Amino acid sequence: MAALLLQMSPIGLVIALILLLRRPPVQAALAGVAGVLLLWGLGAAQPLSTAVSGAILQDTLILFLSTACVIVPGLAFVILVERAGAPQAIGAWVRELGWTPPMQVIFIVLGLAPLLEAMTGFGVSLIATVPLLMGLFSRQVGMKMALAGMVVMPWGTLGLATVIGALLAHVPAQELGSHSALVSAPVFLCLAAVALGLAGVRSVRAWLGLGSISLLFSTVLYAVNRWIGPEASGVLAGLAVAAVGLGISWARRGALVRWPQAAWPYLALLAVIIASRALFLLSGWDGMWVVHGANVSWKPLASPGLALLLVVLMMVGRQGAGFPWQALATRARFPVATIFLFLLLSQVMVKAGFLVEAQRALQALSGVSLASTVSLLAGLAGYVTGSNVGGNTLVMPSIAALSTVHGPWLAAMVNSAAGHGALGSLSILSLIIGLAGANREEEHGLIRFGFALVLLNIVIVAATGVVLLYLSGASA
Repeated sequence: MAALLLQMSPIGLVIALILLLRRPPVQAALAGVAGVLLLWGLGAAQPLSTAVSGAILQDTLILFLSTACVIVPGLAFVILVERAGAPQAIGAWVRELGWTPPMQVIFIVLGLAPLLEAMTGFGVSLIATVPLLMGLFSRQVGMKMALAGMVVMPWGTLGLATVIGALLAHVPAQELGSHSALVSAPVFLCLAAVALGLAGVRSVRAWLGLGSISLLFSTVLYAVNRWIGPEASGVLAGLAVAAVGLGISWARRGALVRWPQAAWPYLALLAVIIASRALFLLSGWDGMWVVHGANVSWKPLASPGLALLLVVLMMVGRQGAGFPWQALATRARFPVATIFLFLLLSQVMVKAGFLVEAQRALQALSGVSLASTVSLLAGLAGYVTGSNVGGNTLVMPSIAALSTVHGPWLAAMVNSAAGHGALGSLSILSLIIGLAGANREEEHGLIRFGFALVLLNIVIVAATGVVLLYLSGASA
């Protein structure tokens, strides 16, 4: 037990600095890296060696490049759509659709919010949904609904966290994505039900509609993950729900509400994503250039960052205001540095042998205890780091090292729990609070609500994981 606590102390230090001392994640990650390197030098794990150090640096750089090549153009896209007022234009567009209150809740929480968040990440969907929901409902209800609408976090930023999680878990991205879609399916239904309950909806018809739309969302998410990949899955799942909503609006109004001109970049990004995935699936060009590390590899041509970069260049050309270099540097430096440090921390802990005792402890668990432990660790990791990528980097390596046939399912539980934990993180809450101009009392209430959602998601993922582990074991 003493050896386990010593080897896991760098992660404990990160959690304590963020939760107890309220330090920024980048500072906590830096302290964690310093701590693990100090312990390694003092002999707390495997002996220092040039070969291990080289493998750590090599894999960290490859994982970092695969992440940064999506985060940086993603943030540039965010800056440019904010400059153009696209999120506000989308909010005004939704108001014109003529949906009933239950329909508004369902199609915003399971359609619009996931669609926008899957395209961009970074909580950008909140820029459109927070003012919209606060205008449709009361302030506190609107803020809570907007938080519940972040349910698609495991597929935010074009499925980046799922792709990185697959690299860390040594599982194909399509397999991890489709497994995660099944693990997360009850979460989508439950959090959408929470939003519908907050709206005071009691109609049986509305609840049946919620069940149908939730099933549609989960089915499309699973199918696209399985047959195409995680990059387009969140986008197409949100789009499928939005398309049903538009069809209902057209049937009632006899005409479609025109998509706002200011929001054209979202349509352009969708078109580029679909076209590029179709091209690569038919040609196989995305596998022509592969960067290999010690234990991971990266296909740069398959990165969704290329689609983001292309649309960013189109936006710069149309807006004529120049590339936002200064704004991008200011906005990207801390997220990028934080992700790099978390990736370095995870690679040191994996390759230097810091996870040996933790892996032995997990090997001794099974069934309910294993699913509960994995869900709790991953959910808290996502909540603490405020990022699905950060949560995956802390927990996924321990799962990857387990010698069990349930590895892909456990990895999916980590991916889902970390993503749903990140949705209630303080960084997401601070964005909602800032957009809503919340007072201190509203802020405290929202923080409690967000943490309650995180705990609920952990329980749901654990329960779903137990069932899926049992079914996969029975079919093996």
